[in-house]
Amino acid sequence: MKKNYFILEFILLAIIFSSASFKKDHEQNNYSVNYTKGLDEFSSKQQSLLNNISNSDFNSTVEKQKIREQINLVRNSLKHMDFWFRYLEPVSYKKINGPLPVEWETEVFEKFETPYRREGAGYTLASQYLDEDIILKDSVFNLIKSAVEASKAYSADSITVHLKTFDHFYLCNRLFLLNLAAIYTTGFECPETERIIPELRIMLINIYSTYLAFNESFKDKALTETYMSLYKEAITFVNKQSEDYEKFDHYTFIKDFINPLFAHNQNLIQHYKVVSKSYVDYSLSKNATSIFSKSLYKGQNAKGVFVRVNDEKVLAEIDKVGKLLFYDPILSGNNLRSCASCHKPDQYFTDTTTASSLQFDGKNFLPRNSPSLINAGYNHLIMTDGKHISLQDQTKAVITNSLELACDEKDILKKILSCSEYKIALKNLLKCTPQIPEISIEHVTSAITLYYSKFSKHDSPFDKAINENSALAHDAKQGFNVFMGKAQCATCHFAPQFNGVKPPYVGSEFEVLGVPKDTSFKQLSDDKGRYLVFQSKETLNAFRTGTIRNSEKTKPYMHNGVFTSLEQVIDFYDAGGGAGRGLTVTNQTLSSDSLHLSKEEKSNLLAFMKSLTEKVEFEKTPESLPKSKIKNLNNRKVRGEY
Repeated sequence: MKKNYFILEFILLAIIFSSASFKKDHEQNNYSVNYTKGLDEFSSKQQSLLNNISNSDFNSTVEKQKIREQINLVRNSLKHMDFWFRYLEPVSYKKINGPLPVEWETEVFEKFETPYRREGAGYTLASQYLDEDIILKDSVFNLIKSAVEASKAYSADSITVHLKTFDHFYLCNRLFLLNLAAIYTTGFECPETERIIPELRIMLINIYSTYLAFNESFKDKALTETYMSLYKEAITFVNKQSEDYEKFDHYTFIKDFINPLFAHNQNLIQHYKVVSKSYVDYSLSKNATSIFSKSLYKGQNAKGVFVRVNDEKVLAEIDKVGKLLFYDPILSGNNLRSCASCHKPDQYFTDTTTASSLQFDGKNFLPRNSPSLINAGYNHLIMTDGKHISLQDQTKAVITNSLELACDEKDILKKILSCSEYKIALKNLLKCTPQIPEISIEHVTSAITLYYSKFSKHDSPFDKAINENSALAHDAKQGFNVFMGKAQCATCHFAPQFNGVKPPYVGSEFEVLGVPKDTSFKQLSDDKGRYLVFQSKETLNAFRTGTIRNSEKTKPYMHNGVFTSLEQVIDFYDAGGGAGRGLTVTNQTLSSDSLHLSKEEKSNLLAFMKSLTEKVEFEKTPESLPKSKIKNLNNRKVRGEY
């Protein structure tokens, strides 16, 4: 009897565990079903669109309009799946909703391999193409067919396997929130501006259903009630906004809803110990709890060979050496020029006095404006043409460039080590670099980059308003809304650094603006830009998108310093760039149409840009430089002579 009792108990427990297991599998299917149902609906609408394109007459205005309307319906379905698509397979996404027909824009992996051609296709490009004067059915068909083929990747086991665990959800959600702050409301990939807000509403509601399905399936890893409540408030806020994207309150949307939601999601990523295996997360920090935190993402390693050093005392020693070297003309071939000759620390580490700095010969001028070194580390590629993959490479190139500091690499070390102060300090630091046991040029460049990079850690009034609820002037708020909306600035300058690095912050974008040689607008600048580094018709005259931060303090503007005021820059964009001013720029990525900005909108835009001026705490110039055993080196002056 006792034996039978244990058998019955065992069977009962088995049934209970089996039931619990079945229930768990069933609950997990709620989330999987949400994905599968959305994907099936999206695929079905795509195929229907493809069939209708085949049977349509594009000479008929009515039939062409029907295709446009059907594309919009497919875009609505895409807004449900965008949550997963962008994160789980970003390369395929470019063929579903790519912003450009061909991209050479770089990913973080260019640091290790040559960039490759990325074919863009899908709904953004199809919508834009329908606005052309002459439309070929085959061209429309192929843009959509590419999207249909790319969508098949998302039903593959390698993708759907992620739905069985919770980790990917929080990483998808993080990217979703970052995109809500940076691109979804700007028109970056929605050519019909009247659809931006309606699509946003559809997306927010669809993702809420995804949240509910996830919470049912992963109850022990669910989004909190606080998060869900705030998200519903965000939906209510958007629903009350005008459908006119020019009137959308981006500032309140991001400050009161998206940024706090991002903080909640980041805290849950840490709390649930979320694990990532995707390059999409390469640069992002799990610890940053604000989209506008300076630690949100990392584009560069400012420490260089000292990357393993975390001891504050040792870092202070490296910083001390780096500062002296930055001001020391010993790095130049004639001992008369220093880093500070072109990157003046009291001028936000640029040269505001001239369109471009003097060359080594002291007579001619460099072909490009000296960029500010502040926030340089928030780019994956360095220089306006993206020539260098690290801050240290860029520093070394400047030192050895015949037009800049013109010093031979062997001579650099010989001169530096002739100074006992440098020699002792660098020898002491060798213990920090077991991979490089002897003093090298890498130690020199790494000390310099560590020194100037510390000035990139400061906030602006805009950041304090977003992060700390401090007051921000009304005109700056309105200017931010103009920046994100009507002026279309945010389609190239992405939050939070307002440079060309967009979520997930693993690449640097390049744009063709049609920058003129001078303000007469009679000739395009003869600088080929990115083309000099990587030859392609798309890269001709393309330049890396720089940051808007500190622009108030870093004139002149553009790669050649052609504009001396922000007002000129705003007018240039308002007119449609070089093409809008009559220059022939066949590959201009900036729209050549006028933005029709009013005087007040320009004034507000300027106020916002000024609100991004960071409160940088500059240091005093060194009073003297290390003495050398080589007597003629002891005549050198702090900062150099020109």
